[in-house]
Amino acid sequence: MIKIGNIELPEFPLLLAPMEDVSDPPFRRLCKMHGADLMYSEFISSEGLIRDAIKSRKKLDIFDYERPVGIQIFGGDEEAMAMSARIVETVNPDLVDINFGCPVKKVVCKGAGAGVLKDVDMMVRLTKAVVNSTSLPVTVKTRLGWDSNSINIDEVAERLQETGIKALTIHARTRGQMYKGEADWNHISRIKQNPNIEIPIFGNGDIDSPEKALEYKNKYACDGIMIGRAAIGYPWIFNEIKHFFKTGEHLAAPTISDRLLAVRQHAEWSAEWKGERLGLVEMRQHYSNYFRGIPHFKDFRRKFLEVFTLQEMDAVIQETREFYAEYQAQV
Repeated sequence: MIKIGNIELPEFPLLLAPMEDVSDPPFRRLCKMHGADLMYSEFISSEGLIRDAIKSRKKLDIFDYERPVGIQIFGGDEEAMAMSARIVETVNPDLVDINFGCPVKKVVCKGAGAGVLKDVDMMVRLTKAVVNSTSLPVTVKTRLGWDSNSINIDEVAERLQETGIKALTIHARTRGQMYKGEADWNHISRIKQNPNIEIPIFGNGDIDSPEKALEYKNKYACDGIMIGRAAIGYPWIFNEIKHFFKTGEHLAAPTISDRLLAVRQHAEWSAEWKGERLGLVEMRQHYSNYFRGIPHFKDFRRKFLEVFTLQEMDAVIQETREFYAEYQAQV
């Protein structure tokens, strides 16, 4: 059993990564249904929370069926991070996570996210500010370093543990790599072998199949795996990995009906959370992901993009179901 503060997780937990414009409550609900053990909100700007920005506040929405769930914050100012952690605490998540890994320019330029990788002392001060301002367990997600010439994850892991964080997730790339190139989990293995490290260490990067999850679990000996992009449009990956761990066999791939059901659930929960029109407009980014690799979906994608009500969506779903039933009968 893995513990983060007083949170008890399975022996080798599977975590859903915090992803901007993806890891919202409807998507998290689907991933929870399909086996995710711990999930995080989209990352939230500490400055946005303090300014009471509507978008930032909306990201604080969590629901009991998601638990355990953490809220992730980012920022480059100690006072703002401390204050935002206190705001986060009011909505009663299970933990607070700090983002020291986001590589996008608009975040890095503010001295936040992966921008902090260039200043470990600042990273420590920001982390202490959060730890000292909340009674919730605090965790951190970070990268190996700024670039291949400044990998500092060994120092970061030890110094952040000293601040009182309860777990560390390492995306096994540098900021310079962004999301390209192969993630180097050898660094994660080395952190786990460090006798001074006592907190759980979770690995992130390149896990996109049950086989790879098992290989990395055995080879690098981390305490759990965080999955990001591979879960977009494919929440089934969590249970597929768990089944493969137990049996060495694959679960049957999701059928067209399974995919349509997931789309309908995602859309319904999005409509409930954001309002029907906005919820369905924001669903548009997901359709291609749910049907990635499915032949002849292009025409149906266009129809999904034109729906503004759940009733209209149901009509497209029915048409799609009938087409593929006939198509599969002919194959």
